[in-house]
Amino acid sequence: MDHSAHADHAEHAGHSGHTGHEEHAGHAGHEEHHHTPGGTVSWAMAAQATLHCLTGCAIGEILGMIIGTAFGWGNVPTMILAIILAFFFGYALTLRGILKAGVDFRTAFKVALAADTLSIAVMEIIDNGVIALWPGAMDAHLDEPLFWIVLAISLGVAFVLTTPVNKWMIGRGKGHAVVHQYHH
Repeated sequence: MDHSAHADHAEHAGHSGHTGHEEHAGHAGHEEHHHTPGGTVSWAMAAQATLHCLTGCAIGEILGMIIGTAFGWGNVPTMILAIILAFFFGYALTLRGILKAGVDFRTAFKVALAADTLSIAVMEIIDNGVIALWPGAMDAHLDEPLFWIVLAISLGVAFVLTTPVNKWMIGRGKGHAVVHQYHH
């Protein structure tokens, strides 16, 4: 592949014949979203990707806990439902944006999986770990302040610890970097 058309790839001298960058054609005019390995990724960009993930996770977590409580389920089935719904809503928010750009569902679904899986998984491990380890949090009910305080703290800790993961992934052209090619 001839990289002479990509002036921003000049630092990759010695990569003649290197393929796999066909998707970068959609990046024209989007230099601030340059996500090649070793590229500069701002903390703000990583935080924005993490906040996007956090939104879907929080919706799923809260909905799962409400449903589990309403049906009188125990902690384990309620937590499992909350995690499943966190992944569902995390992917759904990404899918919505990609589908809006006119991408077919199958491609959009693959992009959402690539963009969000690691981020959501890390966030869920941290979030649920904090809740599980916080004394009394697993037995707190929805109408108790402890439930909401620990949930807020757990989501905050998950955000802080997942942001560097997203920064690392975006810097390597993974995670939410995959989604940026569909932004207009």
